[in-house]
Amino acid sequence: MLTGEDSAIRQAALEVRRHVSGAGWDQPPRLFALVLTSALLKAQPELASQLGSADVYTAIEQEGLPRDQAIEEFLPELEWPDSVDGCAVVIERVMLPPEAEADLPDDPAEMIKVAAEHADRREVRIVTAVARDGSTHTVVEGRADMNAPLSEGPELVPGLVQLLLGTFA
Repeated sequence: MLTGEDSAIRQAALEVRRHVSGAGWDQPPRLFALVLTSALLKAQPELASQLGSADVYTAIEQEGLPRDQAIEEFLPELEWPDSVDGCAVVIERVMLPPEAEADLPDDPAEMIKVAAEHADRREVRIVTAVARDGSTHTVVEGRADMNAPLSEGPELVPGLVQLLLGTFA
């Protein structure tokens, strides 16, 4: 279910989702720099046959993410160079219905255990993309029913959006 309009940042989020989905589930977080394809083609015209429309973003996966640190802890330390026009992150999480959250323990390790064992848990993949201009888009897909419509829109995971926008401050 789409909320909002189609945009270049939406298309970037969907393209990253397609790319990551090809590797299945149970993946670590993945991070992508987004560069306007027009700028990339200007700098490297020989890539024209490999890249699509100049009006979209090209996603460039970032290797070497710290594995001993949660992505939510790593992102506030990240700063992109001026040549990067946006970024996208892919994470897998367990979501619980709002009524279940009130019963979660305060201890983070215990919370993870309880959430993982909860009967109403839902495993999801979240792809959030943001641009320097402030445009955002998030795509959420469930693991259980890959044929279900995607949930998507600019306001789905506001905390993650703010963390990514902060990498351009």
